[in-house]
Amino acid sequence: MSYDKLTAIFNKIKEYNDIIIFRHFRPDGDCVGSTLGLKEIIKLTYPQKNVYLINNDYSDYLKFLGNEDQDVSDEIYQKSLAIILDTSILDRVSNKKFALCKEIVKIDHHIEITPYGDISWVEEERSSCSEMIAHFYNTFKNELKINSYAATCIYTGIVTDSGRFRFRSVNGETMRLAGMLMDVGIDLDNLYANLYLEDFDYLKFKAYVYNHIKMTKNGVAYLFVDKKMQEKFNLTTETASTSVSFLEGIKGSIIWIAFIENPDQTIRVRLRSRFVTVSELGERYRGGGHACAAGATVYNKKELNALLKEADELIKNYKENNSDWL
Repeated sequence: MSYDKLTAIFNKIKEYNDIIIFRHFRPDGDCVGSTLGLKEIIKLTYPQKNVYLINNDYSDYLKFLGNEDQDVSDEIYQKSLAIILDTSILDRVSNKKFALCKEIVKIDHHIEITPYGDISWVEEERSSCSEMIAHFYNTFKNELKINSYAATCIYTGIVTDSGRFRFRSVNGETMRLAGMLMDVGIDLDNLYANLYLEDFDYLKFKAYVYNHIKMTKNGVAYLFVDKKMQEKFNLTTETASTSVSFLEGIKGSIIWIAFIENPDQTIRVRLRSRFVTVSELGERYRGGGHACAAGATVYNKKELNALLKEADELIKNYKENNSDWL
């Protein structure tokens, strides 16, 4: 990304006295970490500015990082700069009042489907939006300020969206920026305890999942977590969605999917893969994302089965034409 684009964003932050930060709904670690981290950097650097992080939902498992802000009047939105993070399309923005703001800056690392924003900084190859915020800080570190809290938030976003630095989007720059954040000061013991320690009921859910994984003919591993199962193990929709990670280590299965029944009867789809691109499949079912990590929404079992059939065909085609899969 050109230095000119980053400078344009930096100048907009300098220009506005009121800034409101937005993100996508159903926030994950990257979404929460990048927004909280950017807000803290701006407030530290410019204590006279009004910087708000306002959305319509939150993430229970990330509440240890801190709270977002209460809503403000429409008059404040109308004189504010909107910065939308980690959100590929406007339909996925949690707080729809972004449309009231004077200007919009987009910062994102997802495959760009429909461009938006007066200034748009998109780097699809980045491990996370949080990595982009770390890069932004590092680019202007002679002017911007950071502290341990901001570093912890941003590092959380990097470590969660990169699968603890295991995904193909991780490179040397990812590790250098993570190291820079660690040098600021991060309590890793506390952070990893908050992120990865599991309740006993959740461990029982994991054991249940391993006994109920299903497999298509060509190797799509999948699981349907209905409301009954969520109630049995005392799961939120958010924690139920993490079940997709339980399916990733199966040889021969290079696509794995978790279907999560939502309170409104729709079904959230979490798509993961090795080697095979699944983002286009997600886009066909009201979603999208990264090449090997995407989401979607289906409305009934008929659509669920259709999506499974398409995923199975993707694996079949890949295995017939490649030999690098395990």
